Amino acid sequence: MVTARRARPRPPGSKADYVHEVLREEIMSGQLMAGAAVPQDEIARRLGVSITPVREALRRLESEGLISYRSHRGATVSELSAAAAGELYLLRGAIEGLCARLAAVRITDGELTTLRELHERMLGEHEAGVVDEIAEHSRQFHDLIARAGGPAFLADHLSSIWKNHPVPAESSLWHRPEEAERFLDAHRELLDALADHDPQRAEHVMVAHLELAGAARNATG
Repeated sequence: MVTARRARPRPPGSKADYVHEVLREEIMSGQLMAGAAVPQDEIARRLGVSITPVREALRRLESEGLISYRSHRGATVSELSAAAAGELYLLRGAIEGLCARLAAVRITDGELTTLRELHERMLGEHEAGVVDEIAEHSRQFHDLIARAGGPAFLADHLSSIWKNHPVPAESSLWHRPEEAERFLDAHRELLDALADHDPQRAEHVMVAHLELAGAARNATG
C-alpha cells in the first residue's frame, strides 16, 4: 500500500491521462512493487479523482503489461514469471540478433560514432555508479543498433516489446556490478563487429549478450 504523498501538479490532459502517468511512474520507479495491490478507491482518493479515470488508467496499464488482475485481489502490479522472462529474452535475441546482423552491413560512420560516444558515456556512468542513467543509455544503445539494421519494421517491433515489458528501475541488472561489466564487454564486442562490418559476429554477440541477460534475470527471480 502506498502512503499519502504531497500533491503532484496535474499536467494538462484528461484525468485518466494524469492517473496513468502517475501510476506508471510509480511502477517504473519501484514505488509500487511487483505483486503490490492497486486498490481503485485508494488511488482515486490519493490523486483526487473519481473511480472512472482510475479504471480507465488501469485498463491502459493492463494493456501495457504493467497491471494484471487476480482473483480476490483485484488490480496488482504485474510479475514476470521465470518462464515468461525466458521467452521474452529469447524473443529479444531473435529480433535484436537479426537487427545486429543487418546493422553490420547498413550502419553508417555517423551511427558508429554515436554508438561509440554512448558506450564511452556508459563506461563513465558505470565507474560513477549512476545506475538509472546507464540502464536508460543501454536501451538507447540497443535501439540505435535496431534502427541502423531494421528501420522499416524491426526497430518499431522491438520498441513495442520494451513498452509492454519494461524493467522497473529497482530491478535493473545494471545494479549488479559484475553483470554491468559483462554487459559493457558485450557492447564493446558489438561495436567491434559492427565496425568490422561482420554480420555473423554481430549477430552472435548480440544473441549471446541477451542470453546472458535472460539467465541473470531468472537467477534473480
